[in-house]
Amino acid sequence: MPKISFIGAGSTVFAQNLLGDILLYPELAESEISLFDIDEARLETSLVVAHKVAEALGVTPRFDATTDRERSLDGADYAIAMIQVAGYEPGTVTDFEIPKRYGLRQTIADTLGIGGIMRGLRTIPVLLDIASDMERLCPDVTFLQYVNPMAMNCWALSRASTIRTIGLCHSVQGTAEQIARDIDVPIEEINYLCAGINHMAFYLTFERAGEDLYGRIRQVIDEGRVPDWNRVRYEMFERLGYFVTESSEHFAEYVPYFIKRDRPDLIETFNVPLDEYITRCEAQIAQWKTLRRELEDPASTVTVRRSHEYGSAIIHSLETGVPTVVYGNVPNDHLIDNLPHGCCVEVPCLVDANGVQPTRIGALPPHLAALMQTNVNVQALTVEAALTGRREHIYHAAMLDPHTAAELDLDQIWSLVDDLIDAHGHWLPEYSGPSGGPASRRKQHA
Repeated sequence: MPKISFIGAGSTVFAQNLLGDILLYPELAESEISLFDIDEARLETSLVVAHKVAEALGVTPRFDATTDRERSLDGADYAIAMIQVAGYEPGTVTDFEIPKRYGLRQTIADTLGIGGIMRGLRTIPVLLDIASDMERLCPDVTFLQYVNPMAMNCWALSRASTIRTIGLCHSVQGTAEQIARDIDVPIEEINYLCAGINHMAFYLTFERAGEDLYGRIRQVIDEGRVPDWNRVRYEMFERLGYFVTESSEHFAEYVPYFIKRDRPDLIETFNVPLDEYITRCEAQIAQWKTLRRELEDPASTVTVRRSHEYGSAIIHSLETGVPTVVYGNVPNDHLIDNLPHGCCVEVPCLVDANGVQPTRIGALPPHLAALMQTNVNVQALTVEAALTGRREHIYHAAMLDPHTAAELDLDQIWSLVDDLIDAHGHWLPEYSGPSGGPASRRKQHA
């Protein structure tokens, strides 16, 4: 039976879902499951929940819970990352509050934008440390990487580590299910091909038995049935002709069109939820004590249902050879012709006993590739900063970010980056090069 290491198992609910998915496969029901986290209290809760999942399914895996990462990874066949470096506080709060002082508002701030850049700079060094442990302790491991900013993290891992990694997200299958509900077609009857970059992949085809279902998606607009929470994506569909994978609240901050401090009408028209991630986190924190008591109550049980996450299917197919197709984030090795070689792309992947085999897509529609390139630019410079330790690349990443550049001038961008680096303190490594832009240096020498 394989050994599976959960890195960040204190993410109790997500770990519970993935664990349930794994143990629902009879071939994996006796796996060795190692739960690792730096938070002992949350780790203890996750272990209680893990035993309840096994009990509910009537299976007998071997569980181990540890705050020793090397112990968890030693001899692992699979490792699943679900960490958040610096947590909600101070990490996420800092990423929102300091940009607000400059009039720069965000919705999620975990993938792109100034928040995504800073999260990447905090996260990449930790993932590379984990990968270094793997190279010593389990060099043949398959690393299932669920942490945002997905594309930046996976790109850095592919450049700086030998560990076999696939980045996993649920936006492709999740959005397909949402569209299916909007057009009233069972998802089981729909076939689609999707490709691009994480959180900005597009459905190149969306069909049922050879029928192009894009006409039905257009009917949702024509009939005034666009969900209030999804106005941004339907607007982009009208403009681009293809539907994008990630949610409207995410997508609004990947482009310069929807969040403008001098255009409150746009926020209202497209129902853009500013500070959405802050709102979600505060709600989850408020509910955690109650949820934890319920989860740890000896009299309580858990219900196990298969989620739409891909992680368990990958492990099952690699172990049994039974083929499956997932959407994975992998290096662009001649997969998408009009995106840069080596960048992280999201494409369908066949998984069987031969491993994870990405599908070659060829060229994307040129306007879609051009839009993605605006995000790839930011990813590339953030990765460069993380791998070289050069501060100048952080400024340049922020300069090229579509939303940040639409709202701030160059001096503001430089100053914002300096303030964020200072505020994050020990959560960031040291970066070489001068701080402050030309304007601040002119002031210093005046």
